[in-house]
Amino acid sequence: MTDRRWPVRPVPAEAVPTPFGMSAYCVGDPAAHAPDRDALVVVHGTGDDSRWTFAEVDDVVRAVAAGLLGRGLHPGDRVLLRMGNRAEFPFVFFGAIAAGLVAVPTSAQLTADEAAGLLADSGARAVALDPDLDLAVPQGVSVVTAEDVDGWVASSDRAEHDLGDPDRPAFVTYTSGTTGRPKGVVHAHRSAWGRRPMYRGWYGLDEGDVMVHAGALNWTYTLGVGLTDPWANAATAIVYDGPRDGLVWPRIVEEHRATHVAAVPGVYRHLLRHGDPGEWDLSSLRAALVAGEALPAALLEEWGEVTGVPLHESLGMSEISTFVSTGPDVPVRPGSPGRAQPGRRIGVLDPDALEDPVASPVELGVGEVGRLAVHRSDPGLMLGYWQRPEETAEVVRGEWFVSGDLAEVDADGYLTYHGRSDDVVNAMGYRVSPVEVEDALAGVTGVAEAAVTALDVGDGVSIVCAWIVPTDPDDDPDALRQRVIERASERLATYKRPREVRFVDALPRTANGKVVRRDLR
Repeated sequence: MTDRRWPVRPVPAEAVPTPFGMSAYCVGDPAAHAPDRDALVVVHGTGDDSRWTFAEVDDVVRAVAAGLLGRGLHPGDRVLLRMGNRAEFPFVFFGAIAAGLVAVPTSAQLTADEAAGLLADSGARAVALDPDLDLAVPQGVSVVTAEDVDGWVASSDRAEHDLGDPDRPAFVTYTSGTTGRPKGVVHAHRSAWGRRPMYRGWYGLDEGDVMVHAGALNWTYTLGVGLTDPWANAATAIVYDGPRDGLVWPRIVEEHRATHVAAVPGVYRHLLRHGDPGEWDLSSLRAALVAGEALPAALLEEWGEVTGVPLHESLGMSEISTFVSTGPDVPVRPGSPGRAQPGRRIGVLDPDALEDPVASPVELGVGEVGRLAVHRSDPGLMLGYWQRPEETAEVVRGEWFVSGDLAEVDADGYLTYHGRSDDVVNAMGYRVSPVEVEDALAGVTGVAEAAVTALDVGDGVSIVCAWIVPTDPDDDPDALRQRVIERASERLATYKRPREVRFVDALPRTANGKVVRRDLR
């Protein structure tokens, strides 16, 4: 077992144990400590929930690890997951990691072509495939099904949890960037250890707690907050795979006596607008957690007045997950996602100094707006972007990882977020590349040019908006709008599709001809 204390408590600058394994830390150790406690509950929405104890999860994960190795896979090979919120997702995710392989979770919302692009980019040698999702799997790539998982569990073969260098890759998540092509963010085994500051700094999480997350398992927010961290603390993770229902969460909290619930702001907003708080029993909740997009002060106030449950916000990114937050020891301050979590070092860097690729980064003072950065000593920080050394080099400046976020920090250490310094769209918590959407719309009959931005629709909500320059100004706008929508539906995941289509005579450009998207917003 990893040298640890129960319940897990973060210690600033605590060194990562060596050897180390993410699956041993999150699955093997809790199974040895609390074998009979529920680790995973899958709520189907039909009253027939499925449950696994920590001992059972450990057994399934090691069976999957043995099964994957039995397919001829070798340490470092990638295993792509194209699955929804089903039990096989965490089993294959941690099974791959336990085998020394690299898990590649992807969104079930992706089209078959989009998923095929990630399969090709990752070079995965195996695909865990949901029967309800399409994907053309090339010859030589092994397909893993739910039936395969059942067969491996029924066999007697079990692998031990892989232990080794904490810096070896464990999983790759894909995120949209400004280049238009999704890029893989490579996380090391140590990333699980690097999440320890969140346990107290954001959640106030203890062993035996129950966590409900409203997101999809492939998302780093859900993978971390909804699965990795509860298991590392010998707490129960609740996963919902029933019919789409934005009002189901209070019922799940009540039925399972959840201590924590996590979601994006839109989920809480929907519950307050369309739910019946008088029928909710949230007495088991110690905290509600929110991340993914900025939390409007009005929503924070309304949630507190209606429910009485603390709403703790956090700011994060795919490259490190959440690192700034409010929590049990950091009082909520409207308009701020909080302070740097214990043991983390953040900085606000001068954007002008960063323009010179050889100049040393310059930290700004209190109240000055600049590029938000995380110190590279943080064990939660990514290894780099998959097969993109130039893009990795662009975000590594001296001792800092430099994000695309603009922020300032006040005298009390509270951070104020000022949005992105690039053009990436944050729509309902999803990061969407405008270039990727624009490429998908290229060639639509009647479209001379297209640009994509976020569009603020009020109440802290942003949507994807396509700005179209018609080839013929006299073209029927309704027909053209429909063609744009149809093309987006054919080629893009649901969350990437424009919710608004607007027409302009010309796109604003710089003297060098670059589209200035901020002038459209």
